[in-house]
Amino acid sequence: MLSRRKTYAGRIKHPDDATEPVTLDPLSAIAPLFRARPEIQDVCRFALQWEVVHEAEPAGFAQFHIVTNGNCLLERYSGETFKLEAGSILLLPQGDSHVVRSASRGGSSGAPIRTEYNNAIRIKTNTCGASDTEMICGRLRLEGAMYSLVTAALPKAIVLSIGRGALFDRMRMLVQAIDEELQAARPGAATIATELATALFVMMLRLHFEQSASSSGILRLLASSSSARAVTAMLRAPAHPWTLDELAAEAHVSRATLVRIFRREGDIPPLGLLSELRLGLARHRLGSTTGTLAQVAAAVGYDSESAFARAFRKRYGISPGRLRARHEGRSRVRNDIQSASDAQT
Repeated sequence: MLSRRKTYAGRIKHPDDATEPVTLDPLSAIAPLFRARPEIQDVCRFALQWEVVHEAEPAGFAQFHIVTNGNCLLERYSGETFKLEAGSILLLPQGDSHVVRSASRGGSSGAPIRTEYNNAIRIKTNTCGASDTEMICGRLRLEGAMYSLVTAALPKAIVLSIGRGALFDRMRMLVQAIDEELQAARPGAATIATELATALFVMMLRLHFEQSASSSGILRLLASSSSARAVTAMLRAPAHPWTLDELAAEAHVSRATLVRIFRREGDIPPLGLLSELRLGLARHRLGSTTGTLAQVAAAVGYDSESAFARAFRKRYGISPGRLRARHEGRSRVRNDIQSASDAQT
């Protein structure tokens, strides 16, 4: 059995197998795993008093808001409040529900918000004249391995301050280019838009790492060439029955050295990280697929549904079946809200 597993591990190709890199920064290590499907949902132009409610997205979606003019407040239902100004980007990696509203509650009330459409892009506004606040709102659909990484490595909300300068201009140009590609729908548009969204997301992450006080454990693991090999192997094949021997072989170090690196940089054992990634991937599948619980369990590397359910409940405090029912209930509510909105427009 061990020889078969070593053979399997040997078949997972790494572009840098031939030479050992001198350094390996975290984003370069995981960039090949980034796959994001962009959706620019709203272009917003508001004046005076206004408020927009954003429901939670299904598992696997990250939401973002880019403020291009003025300022506003974003309130998460957990109680956190963020002040956003022109040049701010707020990223919600797990797509949590939130409210975006005018920065001040005093003063004159604005007109009701109306929705207009420009092809697939919604334009939300409450003014026919000049606007006080303008922003671009959208979401990124993350593939399974990327969603697992996001769940393990990023906080629930990230605020980036890029100001008005070259970086702001580059990121806004990316958003506009994605928008134009998707609206024109020329051959290759989906591929181009996906790659542009990947670049935008990488830039968001890079700025987050530069502005945050410290990186998460998994990002520190990806900064080390040895542990990065083991982490990327898990991400490429999370359902494979990895052993510590296999992961050490992937990392080109001994078992003891691998465990020591993981403990020092990530404060977690290698197989503990594997469990985190598998459960994060399972949570994504529960909200985005219709497979049975047994199929979800098998897809992320669990031999039995009962073992999967125990691990899932221990990690998230809720059973897989109940979480799926919750997602289905939210989906029905979103569909009802969208149907009502479409009927009014």
